[in-house]
Formats: sequence, structure tokens, C-alpha cells
Amino acid sequence: MADSFVAQSLEEIRFWSRIMKEHSLFLKLGFRCEDTQLIQEANGFYSVFEQIEAKANALPLTTDPQQIRAFNTEVCTAVSHIWVYKRKILGLILTCKLPGGNNFPLLVDHVSREANYFRNRLHELNNGQLEPLPDAIIDENVFFLKIMADHAKFIGHLLDPSERKLVDQARDFSHDFDQLLFQAQDLGSMRPQSQTTPLLTQFLDQNRVSVASLRDFKKTARDLIESCRIKSIIHPLLADHVYREAERFLHLIDLFEQRLAGAPAS
Repeated sequence: MADSFVAQSLEEIRFWSRIMKEHSLFLKLGFRCEDTQLIQEANGFYSVFEQIEAKANALPLTTDPQQIRAFNTEVCTAVSHIWVYKRKILGLILTCKLPGGNNFPLLVDHVSREANYFRNRLHELNNGQLEPLPDAIIDENVFFLKIMADHAKFIGHLLDPSERKLVDQARDFSHDFDQLLFQAQDLGSMRPQSQTTPLLTQFLDQNRVSVASLRDFKKTARDLIESCRIKSIIHPLLADHVYREAERFLHLIDLFEQRLAGAPAS
């Protein structure tokens, strides 16, 4: 049990600390040059999460669980601070106090939702209160389907309008994932009656197909951007960032399917 706690904690921190670090960079790139205080804060968060990522990568799986519990608490504090920072930025944008920047309000809300997710995961791990499998399947999919839908919208808006075919593909993915999100929310509202193994299996199978397709689209876009073969204002690191999050979602679907296959029939 202790080994599982350490492994899960380090896996979450290794993945999400890198994501938080990159969020700091992306937000900074979207500010105006005169937004010096916000840029300075972004640089500070980048440094904080770079150090957290390095520490998580250096810690072995044999680390004492109490040390990991303390590390989780330390990371949780840092994540809470960047969440506050992100919500502050969103407030400034929505009240027109930060005009002319390149950070979409939805993007700022998106990155703050990911920070809140990360923070909640650390709380759950430290408190030993992970959700039961049927609830986790629905709730994790609701979260990640929204993330994937957002990604499709960002890609569509950041590609050059002349890249008509890719823009159309991004819009199609946006629509597809909006529909999958609505279906997941419907399944969630039907709980607990909807939490049968056949329904959850079909739910995961359907999502897997769409996520794999979006992942492949993101990989193609990333490769084209890195080789300067398409027109866009997408930072190459952002292209890789959204690709890694799709890979993360597919990994979770794999884990859920494995656990569901071992669960008693409903």
C-alpha cells in the first residue's frame, strides 16, 4: 500500500509539475511587454515548478512514504499559489484591465482547472481518499474530455486562417469532444444506476477511439510545427504540451479498462 502511494504521488507530481511549469511560460508569452509584474510572477512560478519537477524525478520509489506525504503538501501549497495567480489573471482579462494580450480567457480558465485538478489529486493521495472506480471513471473522463475539447478550440484559433483544412479538422474535434463531454455528464447525472460494467466499458471504448484520433492529429500538428511546414502562432512546446496531455488521458483509459476488467460483473 505504501509503495503504491509513493508511486502514484511521484507519477502525478512528475507529470503535472512539468505542466504547471509550462503554463507559466505560456502565460508569460501572452502578456504585453509592459505587464512586468505579471511576467516576473510567471518567471517565479516557472522556477518553483522546475525545482519541484527535478526533485520528483530524483526521488526513488523506495522513498519513505512520510517524506512523500510532506512533499505532496509542499507541492500542494505551490499549486494553490499558481491557481490563485491564474484566477487573478482571468479576473483582470474579464474586467478589461489587461487589454491587448494574447491569453484567451478560456485558456486561462483551462490552466487554472488543471491546477485545481492537480491540487485535489495530491489532497486525495495524502488523505487516502481516492474515488471508487465507477466514480473515478466518470469524473476523470468529464475532466479530460473538457480539456481535450478546449485543446481543439485553441488549436483552431492559433492556426493561421489560411490553413483551412487543419482549422476545419480542429473544429470537428471540438464538436466531437463537446458531444462526448455532454454524454459523460449525462452518465454522471444518472449515477449510481448508470455505473454498470457494460455501460462503463462502452463509455471508455468510445472515448478511447476519439482521444486516440485527436492524439494523432496533435502529433501531426506538432511535427509540422516543429519542421516549420504549416502556418500558425502555436509555440512548438505548446504543441507538444497538448499532445502529452492526450497521451495522459489514453494512459488513464488503459488503467481504467484494466481495473474494470478485474472488477466483479455488475
